[in-house]
Amino acid sequence: MTKTRRRSETSRRASAPAAVEPLPGGSDHVPVLLEAVLAALAPHDGETYVDGTFGGGGYSSGLLAAARCRVLGIDRDPEAVRRGAALAAQLPGRLTLIEGRFGDMDQLVRSASPDPVAGVALDLGVSSQQLDSAERGFSFRLDGPLDMRMGQDGSSAADLVAQLPEDELAELIRGLGEERFARRIARAIAAARRQAPIRTTGELAEIVRAAIRHREPGLDPATRTFQALRIAVNDELGELDRGLVAAERLLKPGGRLAVVAFHSLEDARVKTFLRQRSGAMAGGSRHLPPAPGTLPPTFTLLTRRAIRPGPDEIARNPRARSARLRAAERTAAPPWPAIAGHGASRRSGAEHAR
Repeated sequence: MTKTRRRSETSRRASAPAAVEPLPGGSDHVPVLLEAVLAALAPHDGETYVDGTFGGGGYSSGLLAAARCRVLGIDRDPEAVRRGAALAAQLPGRLTLIEGRFGDMDQLVRSASPDPVAGVALDLGVSSQQLDSAERGFSFRLDGPLDMRMGQDGSSAADLVAQLPEDELAELIRGLGEERFARRIARAIAAARRQAPIRTTGELAEIVRAAIRHREPGLDPATRTFQALRIAVNDELGELDRGLVAAERLLKPGGRLAVVAFHSLEDARVKTFLRQRSGAMAGGSRHLPPAPGTLPPTFTLLTRRAIRPGPDEIARNPRARSARLRAAERTAAPPWPAIAGHGASRRSGAEHAR
């Protein structure tokens, strides 16, 4: 059995590899699927890794504890960078924090370090710190300003709710929130904003809840609407497309990419990108040479299917239940041109991302 085949048949659920000793003074935040991400990246002494979504610093701390390596932590949220400064100060030369978008990571990293990159970790979506902060406006459970901007600049969720025509608002909620009651919700929002501006998360959540009569067990009716607005405000899908291509350009041969997604829109994009770049899309055979004009694979899949959290992790952290990890190893082939797949998307007028 080949090495690639053995990798592809690894467990689809995260088991518990040998635990990594906590880093003295490291982050208390334990991110989803930490052990599985570390197993995928396989950190080694002397190498450089990129935590493209630094957040609470959980993946960075795990990497730094697992090997005598260097980590470049990127986050567009200035608060995350400020919070991580204490950890970086305790690890001079090992942890460098960069404020910016992970979609620009190839430029950001090359400006900060000449070292080749052996691994990139991406933990998509909103961070726990952002979700648990009422003033950031991400949560329908905490009343605060209707903001949702990860980078704290550009258009807010309140701006979209106030300015989008009803039909466009319905399309946004249906497309990015996968909400079947999108038109009804958009109609209710339009009616409410004619009476008074919708300025808080609590106001919007109540409007959505009142508009939906059917309730799904265990799911707040406002969940999908808030997801749709957050993705739109931060252009999360466009940022993901750019980030995957940036990782392809940045990783050295043998470098690893590990991406944790939390909803089907993200996961489908990651899956499609890695299958395209590994030559695993339907219609071809990995046992035959590529057809004339076919670009050589830039990645080798480490697992055929996504890795999911086990029941113990879900019990400890219910937010982990929808997480999916996909990982791949960079080949020596040159990066694909932007016109060949992902990477051609542009930022919209609204400010967007993680």
